[in-house]
Amino acid sequence: MKSHDKESQYKMMTETSPARLVLKLGLPTTISMLVTTIYNMADTYFVSSLGTSQSGAIGIVFGLMAIIQAVGFTYGHGAGSNIGRLLGAGSTKEAGNYASSSVFFGLITGFVISVAGLSLHTPLMNLLGSTETILPYAIEYSFYILLAAPVMVLCCILNNILRYEGKATFAMFGLVSGGLLNILGDFLLIKVFDMGVPGAGISTAVSQCVSAVILIVPFFAGETQSKLSIKNVFRKNREDSASTRRFSAPDALVIGSILAIGLPSLMRQGLGSISTMILNASANPFGDAAIAGMSIASKVVNFIFCVGLGIGQGFQPVAGFNYGARKYSRVKSAYRFTMILGMILLGTIGLVGCLFAEPIISLFRDDPDVIAVGVPALIYQAGVIFLMPIQVTTNMLFQSTGKSVRATLLSATRSGLFFIPTILILSRVMGLAGIECSQAIADVLASLMAIPFAVNFLRSLPKDG
Repeated sequence: MKSHDKESQYKMMTETSPARLVLKLGLPTTISMLVTTIYNMADTYFVSSLGTSQSGAIGIVFGLMAIIQAVGFTYGHGAGSNIGRLLGAGSTKEAGNYASSSVFFGLITGFVISVAGLSLHTPLMNLLGSTETILPYAIEYSFYILLAAPVMVLCCILNNILRYEGKATFAMFGLVSGGLLNILGDFLLIKVFDMGVPGAGISTAVSQCVSAVILIVPFFAGETQSKLSIKNVFRKNREDSASTRRFSAPDALVIGSILAIGLPSLMRQGLGSISTMILNASANPFGDAAIAGMSIASKVVNFIFCVGLGIGQGFQPVAGFNYGARKYSRVKSAYRFTMILGMILLGTIGLVGCLFAEPIISLFRDDPDVIAVGVPALIYQAGVIFLMPIQVTTNMLFQSTGKSVRATLLSATRSGLFFIPTILILSRVMGLAGIECSQAIADVLASLMAIPFAVNFLRSLPKDG
């Protein structure tokens, strides 16, 4: 990237109105996330037409995908947060070290997941909550997901680095292209070529590969400040002469910082996977319809949630960049705007979800047993979703500014600290009704816990400069 481009980028990130900048960066991210969620829902929609057990398999494999995404977001957010602050401070070369290291180690971790998952395929699906009738379909679908694990991790990393650089449009184009391809692939492979559940898996794997290719192009086309190079991963032995320099071990400080800052994402996504396993295990005694109904309700709520999450991810580069540039008043202003806008939007969409819960659930699976479970679960979760921007924006605030301990703690609340004990207790006390309302209760508690953390941090920020 040329010097005048760097200057214009710096000026845009530090002088544009915080509200306008959050919208500018958040809108492409929101579109990306909505399309990504739509193509996940497309798998649910097309596979659900095959049967209730097939529909339940999507819910089972969703836990596996959460694990893969946890790895991707750990490296992506860990590198992106550092990159945003480094670019705000004018340290372009160091930003390349973080970008390259995150991609290198992310790919390695993705390969490990792929090999380990395929080696322990059946036990893994059982661990994720499969019933005997769901298991064959879960194995068919997850086979292709595991094959594509390294590419899925890579997509998460590249997407987040681009966002933290303020290049959200590039990220949007890559994810949207893959998402649309996946929807088309689902239709062709399942409806036209009658390939069943494997068709959904193949479509997802191929679309992820296409997204990865598109997302990596800006890095090699000179559109980013952080450069990807294997040389940036390893420390050079400074004791050698210039002519005999050789590569030594990876920079422990760089990878350590990536993992430390990315830990909240690992905690959030990892606990999301664990909570999905516990949810499926709790619903297991009530049959395939209960697993399918909860899975469909969760997918719909995740779709609604993407609006707030996309805006919040537009806030992340604004917070990180301006925190690095010591423009703290802009961090405060962007935080307030993001949280208020998110609450308004999610409250409005959540109300629609409550009012039309039954036709929404039946759109995916017109089975009375599935609808009987999915409708109340959707009403409970959509009814409190307006509170989600409080916890999400606060968590992103801490992660973007390098406050990993607080970010990690808040990440553990929704799917771990509050959800796991809630569902374990209520499923035994209230049965299926307890399972249906557990996530909503956890969301309320997690949002309330985030408020004092945000207030104390914002009050502690010094004056600009």
